[in-house]
Amino acid sequence: MLYKKVKKVEEEISVIGVGCWNFGGDWDSTDDKKSIAIIHKAIDLGVNFFDVAPVYGWGRSEKVLGEALKQSNLREKVLIASKGGLLWNDTHETTNDLSRNSLLKEIDQTLVRLQTDYIDIYQMHWPDPKVPLEETAEALEEIKKAGKIRYVGLSNFSQDDVEKMMKLTEVHCQQSLYNMLERNPTGYHNIPLDYKTEKEVLPNIKKYGQVFLPYSPLFQGLLAGKFHSGITFSEKDIRNANPKLVGPQFELYFEAGEKLKKLADEYGKPMNEIALNWLRQKPEVTCIIGGASTIQQLEQNIHCLTWDIDDEMMKKIGQIIAPFEEM
Repeated sequence: MLYKKVKKVEEEISVIGVGCWNFGGDWDSTDDKKSIAIIHKAIDLGVNFFDVAPVYGWGRSEKVLGEALKQSNLREKVLIASKGGLLWNDTHETTNDLSRNSLLKEIDQTLVRLQTDYIDIYQMHWPDPKVPLEETAEALEEIKKAGKIRYVGLSNFSQDDVEKMMKLTEVHCQQSLYNMLERNPTGYHNIPLDYKTEKEVLPNIKKYGQVFLPYSPLFQGLLAGKFHSGITFSEKDIRNANPKLVGPQFELYFEAGEKLKKLADEYGKPMNEIALNWLRQKPEVTCIIGGASTIQQLEQNIHCLTWDIDDEMMKKIGQIIAPFEEM
């Protein structure tokens, strides 16, 4: 395993982490015992970073991660990054809420599900224009002083708001949508994004020495070479809500994926490893929080660390993904 160290966080962080969204059952299929085995194997292979959120599986992902860490007394060996500020009702409709009262309740619920006294990075999942940043920052300071969180993160925030928040409380981590075909994306699952990852977020990550977590590093499977033209997901699969995968835009991204697959075959490298290495070799990227549905997928993700993309290959990749610089 390779590790990176940033100014804002004391610990070294494994370059490959585990994103726990799929452990909640929001994707095609999941099994708690299998998920726990993946978590244990990841730690055995040197992974020390797990990214989760209450909304993933409506609490299930946090419970699975908490149970996995409790079983073998592994809590102190890892960093947990969870989130707050995204609530849901009985019909699974979500609302953003970064109010003080909500965050104080949410953090306690998260700690119960994770079976721990603290989490390492508490990320505000999405901005909430209804609540002043001052109120959110005050709540985070209160939670931190109580020893329930160690570091603060912001996910999907504009850089203007990040800098405003930094004047109110220390911001240690940012998480944004970023992969080879979503470099400066304007939306995610029909949700507008008020930031440009490559143009705005990465320069600030470097400037401030923050942790950077690119989410959807494999474009929800497209950059793993899994898809074929006309692919369909099961009714419960959350990817049905991604217009880039099921809408008219799919063909554009699919064609680029095919070109990358051809390049991968030319070099004799798995497509997923190319996508992960492209991210890993960017100095601003701290940890790639890729999901894994099997131990084999986990091992395939980690295997990318055994080789580097050379200048010639990087140039060819650049030619394929150049049209996506503004997407």
